[in-house]
Amino acid sequence: MSGLAHLLDLRALSRDEVTQILDTSEAFFEVSRRPVRKVPTLRGKTIVNLFYEASTRTRTSFEIAAKRLSADAVNMTVSTSSVSKGETLYDTCKTLEAMHPDVVVIRHSASGAPHYVASKLRCGVVNAGDGMHAHPTQGLLDAFTIRRAKGTLEGLTVTIVGDVAHSRVARCNSVLLRKFGCRVRVVGPRTLVPPRFAEAFDVEVFHELAPALEGADVVMCLRIQRERLQDALLPSLREYSRTFGIGNAQLALAKKDAIVMHPGPMNRGVEIAHDVADGPQSVVLEQVEAGVAVRMAVLYLLAGGDDAIRSAGSAADEAPMREGAA
Repeated sequence: MSGLAHLLDLRALSRDEVTQILDTSEAFFEVSRRPVRKVPTLRGKTIVNLFYEASTRTRTSFEIAAKRLSADAVNMTVSTSSVSKGETLYDTCKTLEAMHPDVVVIRHSASGAPHYVASKLRCGVVNAGDGMHAHPTQGLLDAFTIRRAKGTLEGLTVTIVGDVAHSRVARCNSVLLRKFGCRVRVVGPRTLVPPRFAEAFDVEVFHELAPALEGADVVMCLRIQRERLQDALLPSLREYSRTFGIGNAQLALAKKDAIVMHPGPMNRGVEIAHDVADGPQSVVLEQVEAGVAVRMAVLYLLAGGDDAIRSAGSAADEAPMREGAA
C-alpha cells in the first residue's frame, strides 16, 4: 500500500494514500454488486481474523472480504483458543507466524495491541479496533459512504454525537475527515467528551446539541458504550436520549440533505430514534455494504504485492472474467 506494511492508525496515512484506498474500494464495491461476487486476486493467500472482542459487522465483513478475494480466511475464536488456557499475546503471535499467514486482522480491548502484534510478525497487520484508540477501517468505510452520498469529502460539516470519550470511531473519523478540510464538530455530555479532545484532534467541541447540528452535512451518531461506562458518567439513558438523542426534530436542525450515520450496533431509542435509523436520510446500511468493499481493498493492498495500487482497478474489472474462465 504505497510502501505501507500495516494498517494500524489513520494518522500514519497521507491524504493521497487515503484517496487511493477509497478509489480502490470503488472498484471492489462494484464487484460486490455483480451476480458473481468473487475475484481470484488473492487466491493462495491466507487471512487470519484474530478477535479478542465481540464483533458482528467488522469480523463478518473481513471474512466476506477475504472470501470474495478468493483468499483462505481463518477465524480464530479466542474463547476456544489457547488464549483461554493462559497463552500470551506474544506466543499467539509467534504461533501464527509459524503458519505463514499473509495478513492478520486483530481486534483487541487493549489500546496498542495491534501495534505490538505488527512488531512481532513479518506479515501485514490490520487494526480492526483496539480499545478506545483506533479503528482505521471504520473511518475509511465512513469516508467512503460520505463520499458516495455527497460526491466529495472536501469542506463538509460533520457532527459526531455521543460517547466521544470511549469512541475509537470518533477518533478515527476526526483524524481522517480533517485531512480533507472537513469541519468536524463533536457534541456530548461533558462527562463523555475528553477535556483536550478539541486540541488533540483539531475539532470543535459542543455540549449542547442544537448549535452542533446547525448546518451539518453529516450527522454521525455514536453508540452509548454501556459496557465501558461507569454509572456516574450518565444520570440515565432516558436523560441522555432526551438531551442528545437524534430524532426527526433534532435532524431538522441540520441541512435538508444531511445524511445520518451510525457505526452499529444501534441502541434504538437512545442515541437514535427508530424513524431516523430507518428514514430516508439514514445511510446506516450503506455503511455496512461499504465495509466489505473497503476491507477488500485494504486486504488486497496489503497482500497484493508492490503493484497493488496501480493494478487495483484493472484487477477488479478483469478478475471476474478470469474466474469464470478458470
